This record gives sequence, structure tokens and C-alpha cells, in this order.
Amino acid sequence: MEGKWLIADRDLNEREGLKWLLKTSSIPVSAIFLAANYQDFIVRFEKESPDIVLLELDMISKEEWSGFRDLMRIYDPILLLSSAEATFEKARLAIDMQALDLMIKPFSATKVKLAFQKASRRLSTKIQTTGFHLSPSHKDISYEGLFLSQQGATTDQVKIAAFQTESVEMVPTLYSFITEYPFIDSHGIFALSDMVVLLFKETCSNMTEQCQKAMRKWEEEYSDPLAIVVHKGNSSAISLNQKYLQTRKMLEFTYYKGYRQVVELEFSPEWGHMDPFLTPPEQREWVDMLTNLNMEKIKKWLYAEFLHLSDPYPDPGLVRIRLTSILAQVRRFMKTCHLNDDVSYEQEYRTIFNSILYDTVLYRTVQNLILFSQKMFVGAESNMQNVKQDPIEMGLSYMRANFSNSRLRLEDVAQFVDRNPSYFSHLLITKTGSSFTEVLAGIRMKEAKRLLIETRKPIKEISMLTGYQNANYFSRMFKELTGMTPREFRLQKPEWNKSGKRTV
Repeated sequence: MEGKWLIADRDLNEREGLKWLLKTSSIPVSAIFLAANYQDFIVRFEKESPDIVLLELDMISKEEWSGFRDLMRIYDPILLLSSAEATFEKARLAIDMQALDLMIKPFSATKVKLAFQKASRRLSTKIQTTGFHLSPSHKDISYEGLFLSQQGATTDQVKIAAFQTESVEMVPTLYSFITEYPFIDSHGIFALSDMVVLLFKETCSNMTEQCQKAMRKWEEEYSDPLAIVVHKGNSSAISLNQKYLQTRKMLEFTYYKGYRQVVELEFSPEWGHMDPFLTPPEQREWVDMLTNLNMEKIKKWLYAEFLHLSDPYPDPGLVRIRLTSILAQVRRFMKTCHLNDDVSYEQEYRTIFNSILYDTVLYRTVQNLILFSQKMFVGAESNMQNVKQDPIEMGLSYMRANFSNSRLRLEDVAQFVDRNPSYFSHLLITKTGSSFTEVLAGIRMKEAKRLLIETRKPIKEISMLTGYQNANYFSRMFKELTGMTPREFRLQKPEWNKSGKRTV
């Protein structure tokens, strides 16, 4: 089956050599097009709609990768990739793009011919299966105009609406639905990996009403929730790329507002600020709520903190970090109650962690965290009954939960386990070989090491978080127990890069 080929490589000799190998092979070819760079590739691709693409991976920059991936997934050509780097990263990108083959330079003529034959066979199978070629539903507006901000580009006289299903697996179905729906004054449909963008002519006056009717029709036929953002700003003032970016940003508000609604947008939304980490008083409050198994107070705290937010909403990324900060307190409580030894609790903990990172609606994550806390408290109560006969285990659990309290004394722990302080101290030394002060210092220093390794918090703040009011005293104690100052300990660990992540 004859097909159109597009060969994109920055090296002139490579391009011509690949073209010559293809022409001299027995593979049926209707046309061969060449591209010397990524911009040239985009122009050729959209103009010619090739069936098979052979492209040098190294010509695509990080900023261009997302647009390239979306373009390939929509048009779905047979993809052959090449690279001068035989690295895992290149192989991962090829797998992510579902490329038919990844050829490493310098090329082997035999391997190239085998890849050509494989692509030709795949094309024959594809055409026999589908019976047609995909053709774009837009002619005068390109994906390039949607994704790329070009200097000197004229403004696009179109309006834009973005449709997003909660499940990305439903995007192809959504694309088919929008293609078949009788929109008036539509001017182009762009299916992306996570949404479908619909353009309307500038003269369209009822874009929102049409989108609302389309949503009702969608809900009649499908169960997957849908969110729609309609850009109603001054269409002549900004480019299509700017409208697309603003509309995409507005879709992020589904994290707070949920799906099944049409939202109108007239300007680029701005995020508010939220401290992504719990403050020392908040940490102590969480320790207290968890230690006392106060489910009602935890529920009220989470509702007040996350489910009564208003404009300007904080960046969802900051909210997710704050939720992981809470989950860190939950994790310590699990360890204190030995729940992390139970596989079922460990699996549910990981489920909650993934919900915080990836769930599309904040309300669902909060509910999941509440339900997990309820189940966790049931297990904690059961474990506490098992250790009630062991005052030392109870005391150690209490110390691990309250070490950040700078006023924590032997008498407090002894009172908690209902023992005389002197007797409890004797039991503690007998069982652990260390005094109360030594055990407490060990617990505090363990947490201090974790904070020094995993965070960029200043030494003074770490001192407060681990129960030391005086930073100089904390540093002196840290050096006595570890042989180095907190600063020296941090410097010997992997360094931090500018983004706040550790580098090896």
C-alpha cells in the first residue's frame, strides 16, 4: 500500500541518505517530504498529512515536546524515531510515543531498511482496518497556532472553549461527540491528550448556551463528568495561543469546583497564596488530634481548611503539598501505633498519597483522608489495647507523638501511663538501657536528621519543630550526639538544586 513519508533530520546527508534508501527499496511510496528542523517539520506535517513519519528526536526541545506529543496522538501517523543518544531517556520517549522503532545513529542500512519494511506493513494493516485516513476538521488554523507563541504573530479572530472529561480515557469519545454535535459557527476542533478545544467564529453570540446544551446532551449519553470553560475575553486583543493557555489554566479550577458545569472566563485567573507546610502550632494540633483519636475535630479542621476556599484560590500544587504535610503527621502516628506493619493499612496509605497527588477533585481527596483516618483510629485503638499492659511501650509512643513539645517532662509521660515517675524511669532504663532524657533526645535528633535531609527549613525552625527553644543549645546537643553540627550534617547530604529538589 503506497503511503506518504515525511523524513525530518537536521543533518542534510542523513536526510538525503534516508530518502535514497527509501526510494531504492521495494517499498511502495507515493511521496517523500523532507524537513530540516522542527518548525519545518510542523509546516510539512500539517500541509501534507503524511502516513509515516521518520523524525530525529534530538531536534525537539523540551518546550516543544508536549505539542509534538499531542499532534502525533491526534493524527496518529506511523512513527519511526532516531537519535544520536543511546540513552534510557530516549528509549522512554520512544515508548511513550508508541513509536514503531527507535534507530540509533550512525545508521545501519540493513536496520533502516527493516524499519522501513515494518512501517510499510503497519500502514497496509492500518488502512485495511480503518478503511480511511484521518483528515483534520480545520484548514486555516493549525496546531502550531494553538501551542506556539510566535513573535509578530497576528491575533486570531476566534473564540475558544475547552472540554475536559474527568477520565482521560474518554477524550477520544469526547472528540467524536463534539465532531458530531451540531455546533453553530464552529471554526475548528483540536483533540489533545487531556481535553478537546473547540473554536468558534468571532461572530458567534451564543457560544455559552451551545456549550450548556452540549453538556446536557453528553450527560444523557455518558456517565463520565464533563467540565467546559468558555473564553469570553476580548478576542482581538490576544493570540490564539494566549487564549488557549488562559483557558487551560481556568480548567484547573475544576480541582475546587468539580465537574458538570460550564464556566465563563473573561481574563486570565490568578492564584492566591497558601503556606504549603504546617506551622509548628498546626503540627502540635495534629499530633494532639491524632493522639487523642479526635475524629470529629480532624473532620472540622479539614473541612474548614480545604472545602471553604474562595477566590483567589491557591495554586492546586500548594494545596497538594499541604495535604502531604498533613499525611506526614498521619504517617508518624501510624508508626507510633505500629499500623505500618499491617499490609492493608500500608496499601491504603499509598492510595491516599496517590489521591493527593493525582485526584482531579479536592473534595474527593479530603473525603478519602477522613475515611482513612476513621479506619486508622479503629486499628490504633485495637493496638493500644494490646500494649496497655506494657507502660514502657505506651510511654515511648507518647514521647514519639509529643517530642515537639519543649516542655515535655518525665512526669508528663509517667502520668500518661499511670505510673510513679521514679518507677517509670527505672522501667525505662531497664528496658532500653537509656534514661528518659537520652531517649527523648534520640527521638528528637532522629526527626531533626530527617528535616535536615528532606527539607530546606532553617536550623532555627528545625530546632523549634523538634522541641528545642534555643537553636544554639539544639546545635550543641546535635553535635554531641552525631559528632557534627546540623549545618555540617546537611552539607554532607545530597545538595539542593534551585527547584528545591535534591540532586545526587
